[in-house]
Amino acid sequence: MNTGMNQETNSGLYNAKAKQQPILSGYGPDTTAEQVIQGHNLSGKIAVVTGGYSGLGLETTRVLAAAGATVIVPVRTPEKARLALAGIPGVELEALDLLDPASVDAFAQRFLDSGRPLHMLIHSAGIMASPLARDSRGYEAQFATNHLGHFQLAARLWPALVQGGGTRVVSVSSRGHRIAGVDFADVNFERRAYEKWTAYGQSKTANVLFALELDKRGQAHGVRAFSVHPGSILTDLARHLSDDELRGMGALDEAGNRIPAGRTSHMKTVQQGAATSVWCAVSPLLDGKGGVYCEDADIAPVAESGDSHQPGVQDWAIDPGNALTLWELSEAMTGVTFPA
Repeated sequence: MNTGMNQETNSGLYNAKAKQQPILSGYGPDTTAEQVIQGHNLSGKIAVVTGGYSGLGLETTRVLAAAGATVIVPVRTPEKARLALAGIPGVELEALDLLDPASVDAFAQRFLDSGRPLHMLIHSAGIMASPLARDSRGYEAQFATNHLGHFQLAARLWPALVQGGGTRVVSVSSRGHRIAGVDFADVNFERRAYEKWTAYGQSKTANVLFALELDKRGQAHGVRAFSVHPGSILTDLARHLSDDELRGMGALDEAGNRIPAGRTSHMKTVQQGAATSVWCAVSPLLDGKGGVYCEDADIAPVAESGDSHQPGVQDWAIDPGNALTLWELSEAMTGVTFPA
């Protein structure tokens, strides 16, 4: 396993680990997004939820809108989005393709031109364990979609994030970050053989590191960032997986039938899976906090083992040196820098 560990100060990693302490939120793995949102009035608040018309993103959109927020959902397939979001008030659809830098810029500019602040930015879109594909720049698609597109989106929306005052950015990662760190010398698999799970793990580690560095840079501007493991949920994200892989995850029985989430020991429902993203976006328990990896609607501990089925965040994903290296690499790859 390539962890992508850099030489970094012991104090930096120590401080990052010290922040990774559960705060006894009162929630747990069975908590739903609806339970988390209870008592919150989000009238006047504006959210952008990428991937907000399918799977976890759709549930996140639904509960935020039900609490009164205006939710902008970027879409690649408008007709599918319209059908999925029909009947949910307070939702606006806007065109966006995370693999197309020009599309990201155009989406962000339209939002900025509206003059509105942005109070919640939730990076929920993504792909998982897909066959090797590259974008128009030659970048590996999982890294480009899951990380670079969202990096550019947050950078372009930065003025609106600052304008929001107390804004939260939520980066949806996965316990899959424990499969691999970021190979800074070959993020695009140009010199190493492509392996879909390694590529996925790399992109999910990038999601955690992005939140860590963004939070460091955003604190003075009232912008806090969090990364999230939503849990194991069978959604369209698993479309590239074989039946054998799904059986290995405990999602299918031997006959190939889907096992309902409530009948497995570790699979969550979509309603449960969206809980941690929503919690990070709205919970007052996180006021004054940020740069932490969360799961089961609480701050997660540091992982005690390399077993990706166990809870917690791997230390390479909260290494401040790695976070800075990724940030600088992302700026170079996208040609985009955050305003000072």
